[in-house]
Amino acid sequence: MYNNIISEKQGVVQIITLNREDKLNALNIELIQEIGQEVARLNKEKSVRGIILTGKGTKAFAAGADISEFANFNSSQAKEMSASGGKVFDSIEASAIPVIAAVNGFALGGGCELTMSCHVRIASENAKFGQPEVNLGVPPGYGGTQRLAQIIGKGRALDMLITAKSIDAQTALDFGLVTKVVSLEDLLPTCITYVEKLAGKSPLAIAEVIKCTNALYENTDGFIYEIDSFATSFETSDFKEGTTAFLEKRKPNYS
Repeated sequence: MYNNIISEKQGVVQIITLNREDKLNALNIELIQEIGQEVARLNKEKSVRGIILTGKGTKAFAAGADISEFANFNSSQAKEMSASGGKVFDSIEASAIPVIAAVNGFALGGGCELTMSCHVRIASENAKFGQPEVNLGVPPGYGGTQRLAQIIGKGRALDMLITAKSIDAQTALDFGLVTKVVSLEDLLPTCITYVEKLAGKSPLAIAEVIKCTNALYENTDGFIYEIDSFATSFETSDFKEGTTAFLEKRKPNYS
């Protein structure tokens, strides 16, 4: 179905693997679009409770964009690439189904930007994060300046962006860029367990939490949005099941 990714369902979990191991899973234009298509498909079907995004092999999640693809682009071609790719990254961030980045190895440039569009990042001990675009004479093009500053703060983000330095998994944990660091062998099982735990939560409420949190970074009053979301949830079957289960002292069974 796809040329650059592998998508497999394991119970309530969908695992999307970047499948360009010989290129350290470098992000070409087609690969990015395929990720977007698959995330959109899963959001329409709503057959899984979480999506795990990872890279093939042990060396890299994605070592950056495929430079050979755009080295001779002019400004209009570069703008189209950035805008179309940015829409995919935005769609991941807006996914009603949580997307967890299982970061195995290098996550540089576009690879780091891809992890930051995910809702949660869990890293292996050999993971490296960085935005080295200034070494190529350009700034990041897929939201790196915006999301990195949002996640780790302006000062730390600018330090990484202007020096092009990479940080290891422990530093990423200290900065809040990732939520957990595990061994490479435990990375995928840890992420699968994470998603499986979400299966006991309200999928509608999780989707609304994502929308409310994203509203903070949009031209929207996030507090008002949250109030409206909270009120609307009272009309849902998930709210009725969740409150009934609580009062009956049993686990909820969300459809």
